[in-house]
Amino acid sequence: MSVNVEAVKAYFLQLQELVVERMECLDGHLFRRDQWTRPEGGGGISRLVEEGGLLERGGVNFSHVQGAALPPSASAHRPELAGKPWQALGVSLVFHPRNPHVPTVHMNVRFFIAGREGEEPSWWFGGGMDLTPYYGYAEDAVHFHATCKKALDPFGAGYYPRFKKWCDDYFFIKHRNEPRGIGGIFFDDFNRPDAGPHFQGVGGARLESDFEHCFELVQSVGDHFLPAYVPVAQRRQGMPYGERERDFQAYRRGRYVEFNLVYDRGTLFGLQSGGRTESILMSLPPLVKWRYDWHPEPGTAEARLYYDFLTPRDWV
Repeated sequence: MSVNVEAVKAYFLQLQELVVERMECLDGHLFRRDQWTRPEGGGGISRLVEEGGLLERGGVNFSHVQGAALPPSASAHRPELAGKPWQALGVSLVFHPRNPHVPTVHMNVRFFIAGREGEEPSWWFGGGMDLTPYYGYAEDAVHFHATCKKALDPFGAGYYPRFKKWCDDYFFIKHRNEPRGIGGIFFDDFNRPDAGPHFQGVGGARLESDFEHCFELVQSVGDHFLPAYVPVAQRRQGMPYGERERDFQAYRRGRYVEFNLVYDRGTLFGLQSGGRTESILMSLPPLVKWRYDWHPEPGTAEARLYYDFLTPRDWV
């Protein structure tokens, strides 16, 4: 299979529909559908639910956008591509449940291609999924990570440990010196089977088999999202909670906001490339709190999140 943008687009649209349909059944509410266009080229479809049965806010975005020159967030590690026309396709989702015992989850799969007409393009895939609990449960963490591993194992035994570490490193809030959650898998700049743990500035892949391998891996990641998350949500959504748990959830959501607005490459790329602001900032939770120099009481369930879960662990 040669580089096939239309095949990637078809899969991403199918994935968006599949996830929305399953989550509508789980939530009990329909997702709003917004189709939008981008003046600079391209557009997308945003699917969103707010004040649902399970989700206080949840969104699943598809976008396919083009531009005349890559923005700084995409060309920082690839100076040879600066100023070249590009296309970017992706599905990105974030679910913020109301019940604090149900973790927030993020998943995305994306594809970039850049180059001028008449020259061989540079392309790469990226993606992953990660879990952000407010109250930690070891069986949930084990299930989520085991499913991530299952998605990657058919493509090589080295992928899961590399992508897990990359996720731990990427979703780390440097100014807080703590991870955002319990991680999962993350990869970027991926365009050949033997690429190393940080695929920066590798240029365009040449072999057709490279694209086929990378695309199949990305499809497996997308296909394993629902099996990774839905059992966790179903297990926790009926658990009782009160104002204490909601208050702690709002406090921890503040960390999510800090990471997305300060470090997240997807957010920066979307804003720098003139993307649709409503869709880009859909990832933010609806209710958040910050406190000055607050720490949980030792021995509490809130403290256990820090001691037992917000430290990198080999869950599988």
